[in-house]
Amino acid sequence: MTSVQVGKHDDERGGDGAADGGTPDGNASAEGYERGLGSRQVQMIAIGGAIGVGLFLGAGANIAKAGPSLILMYALAGVIIFFIMRALGELLLYRPVSGSFAEYSREFLGPFFGYFTGWTYWLMWVVTGMAELTAAAIYVNYWFPQIPQWVTALAFLVLLFVANLISVKLFGEIEFWFSMVKVTALVGMIVIGLGVLTFGFSSAGDTAAVSNLWAFDGFFPKGVGSSLMTLQGVMFAYLAVELVGVTAGESENPEKTLPKAINTLPWRIALFYVGALTVILCVVKWTEFAPGVSPFVAAFAKIGIPAGAGIVNFVVLTAALSSCNSGMYSTGRMLRTLADNGEAPKVFNRLSSTRTPAFGITVSVLFMGVGVVLNYIVPEKAFGYVVSVATAAGIWTWLMILVSHIRYRRAVDAGRLPASPFPAPGGSKFSWVAVVFLLFVTCLIAYDADSRVCLYVMAGWAVALGIGWAVLKSRNPEVTERREPEFEKAG
Repeated sequence: MTSVQVGKHDDERGGDGAADGGTPDGNASAEGYERGLGSRQVQMIAIGGAIGVGLFLGAGANIAKAGPSLILMYALAGVIIFFIMRALGELLLYRPVSGSFAEYSREFLGPFFGYFTGWTYWLMWVVTGMAELTAAAIYVNYWFPQIPQWVTALAFLVLLFVANLISVKLFGEIEFWFSMVKVTALVGMIVIGLGVLTFGFSSAGDTAAVSNLWAFDGFFPKGVGSSLMTLQGVMFAYLAVELVGVTAGESENPEKTLPKAINTLPWRIALFYVGALTVILCVVKWTEFAPGVSPFVAAFAKIGIPAGAGIVNFVVLTAALSSCNSGMYSTGRMLRTLADNGEAPKVFNRLSSTRTPAFGITVSVLFMGVGVVLNYIVPEKAFGYVVSVATAAGIWTWLMILVSHIRYRRAVDAGRLPASPFPAPGGSKFSWVAVVFLLFVTCLIAYDADSRVCLYVMAGWAVALGIGWAVLKSRNPEVTERREPEFEKAG
Protein backbone atom coordinates (compact mmCIF):
# COMPACT_ATOMS: atom_id res chain seq x y z
CA MET A 1 0.00 0.00 0.00
CA THR A 2 1.25 3.47 -0.80
CA SER A 3 2.65 5.34 2.15
CA VAL A 4 0.69 8.47 3.03
CA GLN A 5 1.80 11.46 5.06
CA VAL A 6 -0.50 11.87 8.03
CA GLY A 7 -0.37 14.74 10.47
CA LYS A 8 0.49 13.81 14.05
CA HIS A 9 -1.56 15.55 16.72
CA ASP A 10 -0.58 16.44 20.22
CA ASP A 11 -1.89 14.88 23.37
CA GLU A 12 -4.17 17.75 24.35
CA ARG A 13 -7.01 15.94 22.65
CA GLY A 14 -7.04 13.44 25.43
CA GLY A 15 -5.14 10.27 24.69
CA ASP A 16 -4.69 10.92 20.97
CA GLY A 17 -8.31 11.81 20.68
CA ALA A 18 -9.87 8.64 21.97
CA ALA A 19 -12.95 9.20 24.05
CA ASP A 20 -11.76 7.11 26.96
CA GLY A 21 -8.32 8.65 27.12
CA GLY A 22 -6.64 5.61 25.54
CA THR A 23 -5.07 5.28 22.16
CA PRO A 24 -7.14 4.66 19.07
CA ASP A 25 -7.61 1.06 18.04
CA GLY A 26 -6.78 -0.38 14.64
CA ASN A 27 -9.94 1.01 13.09
CA ALA A 28 -9.32 4.57 14.28
CA SER A 29 -7.46 7.39 12.58
CA ALA A 30 -4.55 9.23 14.20
CA GLU A 31 -7.12 11.84 15.27
CA GLY A 32 -9.19 9.30 17.19
CA TYR A 33 -12.06 9.16 14.69
CA GLU A 34 -13.50 5.86 13.57
CA ARG A 35 -12.60 5.08 9.98
CA GLY A 36 -16.19 4.12 9.30
CA LEU A 37 -16.73 5.56 5.81
CA GLY A 38 -16.23 2.95 3.12
CA SER A 39 -15.56 3.54 -0.57
CA ARG A 40 -19.25 3.17 -1.44
CA GLN A 41 -20.23 5.89 1.05
CA VAL A 42 -17.40 8.31 0.20
CA GLN A 43 -18.22 8.01 -3.50
CA MET A 44 -21.89 8.74 -2.91
CA ILE A 45 -21.13 11.61 -0.50
CA ALA A 46 -19.01 13.12 -3.26
CA ILE A 47 -21.81 12.65 -5.80
CA GLY A 48 -24.45 14.02 -3.43
CA GLY A 49 -22.29 17.05 -2.71
CA ALA A 50 -22.66 18.04 -6.34
CA ILE A 51 -26.45 17.80 -6.36
CA GLY A 52 -28.46 20.09 -4.12
CA VAL A 53 -31.30 22.54 -3.73
CA GLY A 54 -29.27 25.05 -5.74
CA LEU A 55 -29.92 22.92 -8.82
CA PHE A 56 -33.45 21.73 -8.10
CA LEU A 57 -34.83 25.14 -7.10
CA GLY A 58 -32.25 27.82 -7.86
CA ALA A 59 -32.03 26.95 -11.54
CA GLY A 60 -35.57 28.29 -12.10
CA ALA A 61 -34.68 31.89 -11.26
CA ASN A 62 -31.39 31.62 -13.14
CA ILE A 63 -33.11 30.32 -16.29
CA ALA A 64 -35.41 33.35 -16.19
CA LYS A 65 -32.32 35.60 -16.00
CA ALA A 66 -30.06 33.90 -18.53
CA GLY A 67 -32.15 31.55 -20.68
CA PRO A 68 -30.32 28.58 -22.29
CA SER A 69 -26.93 30.22 -21.67
CA LEU A 70 -27.26 29.04 -18.06
CA ILE A 71 -26.00 25.68 -19.35
CA LEU A 72 -22.71 27.34 -20.28
CA MET A 73 -22.47 29.03 -16.87
CA TYR A 74 -22.86 25.69 -15.07
CA ALA A 75 -20.23 24.14 -17.36
CA LEU A 76 -17.80 27.03 -16.79
CA ALA A 77 -18.27 26.94 -13.02
CA GLY A 78 -17.96 23.15 -13.11
CA VAL A 79 -14.50 23.39 -14.71
CA ILE A 80 -13.39 25.78 -11.95
CA ILE A 81 -14.80 23.46 -9.28
CA PHE A 82 -12.75 20.62 -10.75
CA PHE A 83 -9.60 22.75 -10.51
CA ILE A 84 -10.43 23.43 -6.85
CA MET A 85 -11.04 19.78 -6.09
CA ARG A 86 -7.82 18.62 -7.77
CA ALA A 87 -5.93 21.18 -5.70
CA LEU A 88 -7.64 19.87 -2.58
CA GLY A 89 -6.96 16.28 -3.65
CA GLU A 90 -3.23 16.94 -3.88
CA LEU A 91 -3.24 18.42 -0.38
CA LEU A 92 -5.37 15.58 1.03
CA LEU A 93 -2.96 12.91 -0.19
CA TYR A 94 -0.01 14.92 1.10
CA ARG A 95 -1.54 15.01 4.59
CA PRO A 96 -5.10 13.64 5.02
CA VAL A 97 -6.67 15.20 8.10
CA SER A 98 -10.21 15.95 9.19
CA GLY A 99 -10.92 19.68 9.06
CA SER A 100 -8.54 19.81 6.13
CA PHE A 101 -9.28 23.33 4.87
CA ALA A 102 -8.42 24.94 8.19
CA GLU A 103 -5.37 22.72 8.67
CA TYR A 104 -3.88 23.57 5.28
CA SER A 105 -4.60 27.28 5.74
CA ARG A 106 -2.86 27.10 9.12
CA GLU A 107 0.16 25.30 7.71
CA PHE A 108 0.73 27.33 4.55
CA LEU A 109 -0.70 30.77 5.38
CA GLY A 110 -0.36 31.02 9.14
CA PRO A 111 -2.39 30.38 12.32
CA PHE A 112 -4.79 33.29 11.79
CA PHE A 113 -5.90 31.98 8.40
CA GLY A 114 -6.48 28.51 9.84
CA TYR A 115 -8.55 30.04 12.62
CA PHE A 116 -10.52 32.26 10.22
CA THR A 117 -11.14 29.48 7.68
CA GLY A 118 -12.27 26.98 10.31
CA TRP A 119 -14.80 29.33 11.88
CA THR A 120 -16.00 30.59 8.47
CA TYR A 121 -16.61 27.06 7.20
CA TRP A 122 -18.53 26.38 10.40
CA LEU A 123 -20.62 29.52 9.72
CA MET A 124 -21.28 28.40 6.15
CA TRP A 125 -22.80 25.13 7.26
CA VAL A 126 -24.76 26.60 10.15
CA VAL A 127 -26.51 29.16 7.94
CA THR A 128 -27.00 26.54 5.22
CA GLY A 129 -28.60 24.28 7.82
CA MET A 130 -30.94 27.11 8.81
CA ALA A 131 -32.06 27.54 5.21
CA GLU A 132 -32.37 23.85 4.44
CA LEU A 133 -34.46 23.07 7.54
CA THR A 134 -36.90 25.81 6.65
CA ALA A 135 -37.00 24.63 3.04
CA ALA A 136 -37.63 21.03 4.13
CA ALA A 137 -40.58 22.14 6.26
CA ILE A 138 -42.05 24.00 3.29
CA TYR A 139 -41.69 20.93 1.07
CA VAL A 140 -43.52 18.73 3.61
CA ASN A 141 -46.24 21.38 3.74
CA TYR A 142 -46.95 20.48 0.08
CA TRP A 143 -48.44 17.16 1.28
CA PHE A 144 -49.48 18.01 4.84
CA PRO A 145 -50.52 21.68 5.00
CA GLN A 146 -52.21 21.10 8.36
CA ILE A 147 -48.89 20.43 10.13
CA PRO A 148 -47.20 23.63 11.39
CA GLN A 149 -43.85 24.29 9.74
CA TRP A 150 -41.99 24.55 13.03
CA VAL A 151 -43.09 21.03 14.00
CA THR A 152 -41.71 19.54 10.79
CA ALA A 153 -38.47 21.52 10.98
CA LEU A 154 -37.94 20.49 14.60
CA ALA A 155 -38.63 16.82 13.82
CA PHE A 156 -36.04 16.78 11.03
CA LEU A 157 -33.55 18.62 13.21
CA VAL A 158 -33.85 16.07 16.01
CA LEU A 159 -33.75 13.01 13.72
CA LEU A 160 -30.61 14.11 11.88
CA PHE A 161 -29.00 15.22 15.15
CA VAL A 162 -29.49 11.78 16.72
CA ALA A 163 -28.19 10.04 13.59
CA ASN A 164 -25.00 12.12 13.65
CA LEU A 165 -24.43 11.32 17.33
CA ILE A 166 -24.77 7.56 16.93
CA SER A 167 -21.85 6.92 14.57
CA VAL A 168 -20.12 8.09 11.43
CA LYS A 169 -21.27 4.85 9.76
CA LEU A 170 -24.91 5.83 10.24
CA PHE A 171 -24.20 9.32 8.89
CA GLY A 172 -22.53 7.76 5.86
CA GLU A 173 -25.40 5.34 5.29
CA ILE A 174 -28.04 8.09 5.51
CA GLU A 175 -26.06 10.27 3.14
CA PHE A 176 -25.61 7.32 0.78
CA TRP A 177 -29.38 6.80 0.44
CA PHE A 178 -30.15 10.54 0.26
CA SER A 179 -27.66 10.81 -2.60
CA MET A 180 -29.04 7.66 -4.24
CA VAL A 181 -32.52 9.23 -4.37
CA LYS A 182 -31.15 12.41 -5.98
CA VAL A 183 -29.03 10.55 -8.52
CA THR A 184 -31.81 8.14 -9.48
CA ALA A 185 -34.30 10.99 -9.88
CA LEU A 186 -31.99 13.04 -12.09
CA VAL A 187 -31.08 10.08 -14.27
CA GLY A 188 -34.80 9.29 -14.61
CA MET A 189 -35.57 12.88 -15.60
CA ILE A 190 -32.82 12.83 -18.24
CA VAL A 191 -34.00 9.51 -19.69
CA ILE A 192 -37.63 10.68 -19.86
CA GLY A 193 -36.58 13.97 -21.45
CA LEU A 194 -34.51 12.19 -24.08
CA GLY A 195 -37.49 9.91 -24.75
CA VAL A 196 -39.73 12.93 -25.34
CA LEU A 197 -37.14 14.44 -27.71
CA THR A 198 -36.57 11.20 -29.61
CA PHE A 199 -40.04 9.71 -29.82
CA GLY A 200 -42.24 12.77 -29.35
CA PHE A 201 -44.57 11.24 -26.77
CA SER A 202 -46.49 13.25 -24.12
CA SER A 203 -48.08 16.67 -24.43
CA ALA A 204 -44.61 18.24 -24.74
CA GLY A 205 -43.67 16.08 -27.71
CA ASP A 206 -44.94 18.47 -30.40
CA THR A 207 -42.83 21.41 -29.21
CA ALA A 208 -39.78 19.58 -27.80
CA ALA A 209 -36.71 20.17 -29.96
CA VAL A 210 -32.99 20.88 -29.64
CA SER A 211 -33.68 24.16 -31.46
CA ASN A 212 -35.40 25.43 -28.29
CA LEU A 213 -31.88 26.24 -27.10
CA TRP A 214 -31.59 29.13 -29.58
CA ALA A 215 -35.00 29.61 -31.21
CA PHE A 216 -36.31 32.18 -28.69
CA ASP A 217 -34.08 35.28 -28.88
CA GLY A 218 -30.90 33.23 -29.18
CA PHE A 219 -28.65 31.33 -26.77
CA PHE A 220 -27.99 34.55 -24.80
CA PRO A 221 -31.51 36.07 -24.82
CA LYS A 222 -30.80 38.56 -22.01
CA GLY A 223 -27.23 39.30 -23.03
CA VAL A 224 -23.85 38.00 -21.86
CA GLY A 225 -23.84 40.35 -18.86
CA SER A 226 -27.09 38.95 -17.50
CA SER A 227 -25.76 35.43 -17.96
CA LEU A 228 -22.60 36.23 -16.00
CA MET A 229 -24.70 37.62 -13.14
CA THR A 230 -26.11 34.13 -12.58
CA LEU A 231 -22.66 32.82 -11.63
CA GLN A 232 -23.19 33.68 -7.97
CA GLY A 233 -26.28 31.45 -7.86
CA VAL A 234 -24.50 28.78 -9.88
CA MET A 235 -21.63 28.69 -7.39
CA PHE A 236 -24.10 28.19 -4.54
CA ALA A 237 -25.35 25.09 -6.35
CA TYR A 238 -21.83 23.65 -6.11
CA LEU A 239 -21.41 24.30 -2.39
CA ALA A 240 -20.61 21.12 -0.41
CA VAL A 241 -18.67 19.49 -3.25
CA GLU A 242 -15.60 20.02 -1.04
CA LEU A 243 -17.20 17.98 1.78
CA VAL A 244 -15.23 14.93 0.64
CA GLY A 245 -12.19 16.68 2.15
CA VAL A 246 -13.78 16.71 5.59
CA THR A 247 -14.22 12.91 5.39
CA ALA A 248 -10.46 12.35 5.02
CA GLY A 249 -9.95 11.52 8.69
CA GLU A 250 -12.76 8.95 8.68
CA SER A 251 -12.31 7.24 5.33
CA GLU A 252 -11.24 3.60 5.48
CA ASN A 253 -8.75 3.96 2.64
CA PRO A 254 -8.24 7.67 1.86
CA GLU A 255 -5.34 7.17 -0.57
CA LYS A 256 -7.68 5.20 -2.85
CA THR A 257 -11.19 6.51 -2.20
CA LEU A 258 -10.43 10.24 -2.29
CA PRO A 259 -8.70 10.36 -5.71
CA LYS A 260 -11.47 8.23 -7.20
CA ALA A 261 -14.16 10.52 -5.75
CA ILE A 262 -12.42 13.63 -7.10
CA ASN A 263 -11.60 12.24 -10.55
CA THR A 264 -15.23 11.30 -11.18
CA LEU A 265 -16.34 14.90 -10.57
CA PRO A 266 -16.25 16.01 -14.25
CA TRP A 267 -18.70 13.35 -15.44
CA ARG A 268 -20.99 14.06 -12.48
CA ILE A 269 -21.11 17.75 -13.38
CA ALA A 270 -21.52 16.97 -17.08
CA LEU A 271 -24.40 14.57 -16.42
CA PHE A 272 -26.29 16.02 -13.46
CA TYR A 273 -25.94 19.74 -14.18
CA VAL A 274 -25.11 20.35 -17.84
CA GLY A 275 -26.90 17.24 -19.10
CA ALA A 276 -30.05 17.61 -17.02
CA LEU A 277 -30.47 21.33 -17.81
CA THR A 278 -29.80 20.79 -21.52
CA VAL A 279 -32.48 18.11 -21.77
CA ILE A 280 -35.04 20.15 -19.81
CA LEU A 281 -34.44 23.29 -21.91
CA CYS A 282 -34.84 21.24 -25.08
CA VAL A 283 -38.12 19.72 -23.88
CA VAL A 284 -39.59 23.00 -22.58
CA LYS A 285 -38.69 26.41 -24.00
CA TRP A 286 -36.93 28.63 -21.49
CA THR A 287 -39.62 31.34 -21.56
CA GLU A 288 -42.02 29.02 -19.73
CA PHE A 289 -39.87 28.83 -16.60
CA ALA A 290 -40.29 31.32 -13.75
CA PRO A 291 -38.44 32.26 -10.55
CA GLY A 292 -39.58 30.41 -7.44
CA VAL A 293 -40.67 27.33 -9.37
CA SER A 294 -38.42 24.31 -9.81
CA PRO A 295 -37.68 23.84 -13.53
CA PHE A 296 -37.92 20.09 -12.97
CA VAL A 297 -41.43 20.40 -11.54
CA ALA A 298 -42.41 22.66 -14.45
CA ALA A 299 -40.96 20.24 -17.00
CA PHE A 300 -42.78 17.24 -15.50
CA ALA A 301 -46.01 19.21 -15.49
CA LYS A 302 -45.50 20.07 -19.16
CA ILE A 303 -44.78 16.44 -20.05
CA GLY A 304 -47.88 15.39 -18.15
CA ILE A 305 -46.44 12.68 -15.91
CA PRO A 306 -48.93 11.74 -13.15
CA ALA A 307 -47.78 12.87 -9.71
CA GLY A 308 -44.66 14.35 -11.33
CA ALA A 309 -44.72 17.44 -9.13
CA GLY A 310 -45.04 15.29 -6.02
CA ILE A 311 -42.12 13.10 -7.09
CA VAL A 312 -39.86 16.09 -7.67
CA ASN A 313 -41.01 17.65 -4.39
CA PHE A 314 -39.84 14.48 -2.61
CA VAL A 315 -36.49 14.65 -4.37
CA VAL A 316 -36.01 18.30 -3.41
CA LEU A 317 -36.95 17.44 0.19
CA THR A 318 -34.26 14.75 0.11
CA ALA A 319 -31.72 17.28 -1.20
CA ALA A 320 -32.52 19.69 1.65
CA LEU A 321 -32.21 16.99 4.32
CA SER A 322 -28.98 15.73 2.75
CA SER A 323 -27.48 19.21 2.96
CA CYS A 324 -28.55 19.64 6.58
CA ASN A 325 -27.17 16.19 7.45
CA SER A 326 -23.82 17.12 5.90
CA GLY A 327 -23.84 20.41 7.80
CA MET A 328 -24.18 18.68 11.15
CA TYR A 329 -21.38 16.30 10.25
CA SER A 330 -18.90 18.95 9.09
CA THR A 331 -19.55 21.58 11.77
CA GLY A 332 -18.77 19.17 14.59
CA ARG A 333 -15.49 18.14 12.94
CA MET A 334 -14.47 21.71 12.21
CA LEU A 335 -15.12 22.80 15.81
CA ARG A 336 -12.98 19.91 17.00
CA THR A 337 -10.13 20.97 14.71
CA LEU A 338 -10.37 24.51 16.07
CA ALA A 339 -10.39 23.27 19.66
CA ASP A 340 -7.41 21.03 18.99
CA ASN A 341 -5.46 24.11 17.94
CA GLY A 342 -6.59 26.16 20.94
CA GLU A 343 -8.90 28.33 18.82
CA ALA A 344 -12.15 27.13 20.40
CA PRO A 345 -13.03 25.88 23.91
CA LYS A 346 -11.26 22.60 24.74
CA VAL A 347 -14.56 20.85 25.41
CA PHE A 348 -15.09 20.68 21.64
CA ASN A 349 -12.14 18.33 21.12
CA ARG A 350 -13.54 15.45 23.17
CA LEU A 351 -15.05 12.47 21.38
CA SER A 352 -18.04 10.50 22.57
CA SER A 353 -17.94 6.75 23.16
CA THR A 354 -18.91 6.31 19.50
CA ARG A 355 -16.01 8.52 18.39
CA THR A 356 -18.17 11.44 17.26
CA PRO A 357 -17.56 15.09 18.29
CA ALA A 358 -20.89 15.12 20.12
CA PHE A 359 -20.57 18.46 21.90
CA GLY A 360 -19.57 20.32 18.74
CA ILE A 361 -22.48 18.77 16.84
CA THR A 362 -24.87 19.69 19.65
CA VAL A 363 -23.83 23.36 19.74
CA SER A 364 -24.05 23.60 15.94
CA VAL A 365 -27.54 22.08 15.96
CA LEU A 366 -28.66 24.62 18.57
CA PHE A 367 -27.58 27.44 16.25
CA MET A 368 -29.38 25.80 13.32
CA GLY A 369 -32.48 25.61 15.52
CA VAL A 370 -32.31 29.34 16.13
CA GLY A 371 -32.49 29.78 12.37
CA VAL A 372 -35.77 27.89 12.25
CA VAL A 373 -37.25 30.31 14.79
CA LEU A 374 -35.87 33.37 13.01
CA ASN A 375 -37.48 32.38 9.72
CA TYR A 376 -40.89 33.05 11.26
CA ILE A 377 -40.15 36.68 12.05
CA VAL A 378 -38.10 37.86 9.07
CA PRO A 379 -39.28 38.72 5.55
CA GLU A 380 -39.33 36.18 2.74
CA LYS A 381 -36.03 37.54 1.43
CA ALA A 382 -34.29 36.13 4.53
CA PHE A 383 -33.87 32.77 2.78
CA GLY A 384 -32.05 34.45 -0.10
CA TYR A 385 -29.84 36.40 2.28
CA VAL A 386 -28.86 33.23 4.13
CA VAL A 387 -28.01 31.58 0.81
CA SER A 388 -25.79 34.51 -0.21
CA VAL A 389 -23.94 34.43 3.13
CA ALA A 390 -23.31 30.70 2.65
CA THR A 391 -21.99 31.38 -0.86
CA ALA A 392 -19.60 34.09 0.37
CA ALA A 393 -18.30 31.78 3.11
CA GLY A 394 -17.92 28.97 0.58
CA ILE A 395 -15.93 31.21 -1.78
CA TRP A 396 -13.55 32.05 1.09
CA THR A 397 -13.05 28.33 1.78
CA TRP A 398 -12.32 27.60 -1.88
CA LEU A 399 -9.86 30.52 -2.06
CA MET A 400 -7.99 29.18 0.98
CA ILE A 401 -7.77 25.73 -0.62
CA LEU A 402 -6.32 27.24 -3.80
CA VAL A 403 -3.85 29.58 -2.11
CA SER A 404 -2.71 26.78 0.21
CA HIS A 405 -2.18 24.57 -2.83
CA ILE A 406 -0.11 27.25 -4.55
CA ARG A 407 2.08 27.64 -1.44
CA TYR A 408 2.41 23.86 -1.11
CA ARG A 409 3.59 23.46 -4.71
CA ARG A 410 6.23 26.14 -4.13
CA ALA A 411 7.47 24.21 -1.08
CA VAL A 412 7.58 20.95 -3.06
CA ASP A 413 9.48 22.57 -5.93
CA ALA A 414 11.97 23.98 -3.41
CA GLY A 415 12.42 20.53 -1.85
CA ARG A 416 11.03 21.54 1.55
CA LEU A 417 8.05 19.17 1.50
CA PRO A 418 7.38 15.70 0.04
CA ALA A 419 5.44 15.46 -3.20
CA SER A 420 1.85 14.24 -3.07
CA PRO A 421 1.02 10.95 -4.82
CA PHE A 422 -2.00 12.71 -6.38
CA PRO A 423 -0.60 15.85 -8.05
CA ALA A 424 -2.95 18.34 -9.69
CA PRO A 425 -2.50 18.57 -13.47
CA GLY A 426 -0.62 21.67 -14.53
CA GLY A 427 0.84 22.21 -11.08
CA SER A 428 -0.48 25.44 -9.57
CA LYS A 429 -1.38 27.07 -12.91
CA PHE A 430 -5.05 26.08 -12.79
CA SER A 431 -5.24 27.10 -9.14
CA TRP A 432 -4.33 30.63 -10.22
CA VAL A 433 -7.06 30.51 -12.88
CA ALA A 434 -9.60 29.44 -10.24
CA VAL A 435 -8.49 32.22 -7.86
CA VAL A 436 -9.10 34.86 -10.54
CA PHE A 437 -12.51 33.35 -11.33
CA LEU A 438 -13.63 33.36 -7.67
CA LEU A 439 -12.52 36.98 -7.26
CA PHE A 440 -14.55 37.83 -10.37
CA VAL A 441 -17.64 36.15 -8.86
CA THR A 442 -17.08 38.15 -5.67
CA CYS A 443 -17.14 41.34 -7.76
CA LEU A 444 -20.44 40.21 -9.30
CA ILE A 445 -21.87 39.71 -5.81
CA ALA A 446 -20.77 43.21 -4.86
CA TYR A 447 -22.42 44.60 -7.99
CA ASP A 448 -25.81 42.97 -7.28
CA ALA A 449 -27.86 44.97 -4.75
CA ASP A 450 -29.73 41.94 -3.37
CA SER A 451 -26.62 39.80 -2.91
CA ARG A 452 -24.35 42.59 -1.69
CA VAL A 453 -25.72 42.29 1.85
CA CYS A 454 -23.73 39.08 2.35
CA LEU A 455 -20.48 41.03 1.96
CA TYR A 456 -21.58 43.32 4.79
CA VAL A 457 -22.33 40.28 6.92
CA MET A 458 -18.93 38.79 6.09
CA ALA A 459 -17.23 42.08 6.95
CA GLY A 460 -18.94 42.04 10.35
CA TRP A 461 -17.96 38.38 10.76
CA ALA A 462 -14.33 39.26 9.96
CA VAL A 463 -14.33 42.02 12.58
CA ALA A 464 -15.78 39.63 15.18
CA LEU A 465 -13.17 36.98 14.40
CA GLY A 466 -10.43 39.64 14.47
CA ILE A 467 -11.50 40.66 17.97
CA GLY A 468 -11.60 37.00 19.02
CA TRP A 469 -8.08 36.49 17.67
CA ALA A 470 -6.78 39.51 19.59
CA VAL A 471 -8.30 38.16 22.82
CA LEU A 472 -6.88 34.71 22.10
CA LYS A 473 -3.43 36.16 21.47
CA SER A 474 -3.45 38.12 24.73
CA ARG A 475 -4.52 35.09 26.79
CA ASN A 476 -2.53 32.35 25.09
CA PRO A 477 0.20 33.72 22.77
CA GLU A 478 1.54 30.23 22.00
CA VAL A 479 -1.67 29.34 20.17
CA THR A 480 -1.19 32.15 17.68
CA GLU A 481 2.39 31.21 16.78
CA ARG A 482 3.14 29.28 13.59
CA ARG A 483 3.91 25.60 14.24
CA GLU A 484 5.38 23.27 11.66
CA PRO A 485 3.43 19.98 11.38
CA GLU A 486 5.16 16.75 12.35
CA PHE A 487 4.69 13.66 10.25
CA GLU A 488 4.43 9.96 10.68
CA LYS A 489 4.14 7.20 8.13
CA ALA A 490 0.76 5.54 7.87
CA GLY A 491 -0.45 2.70 5.71
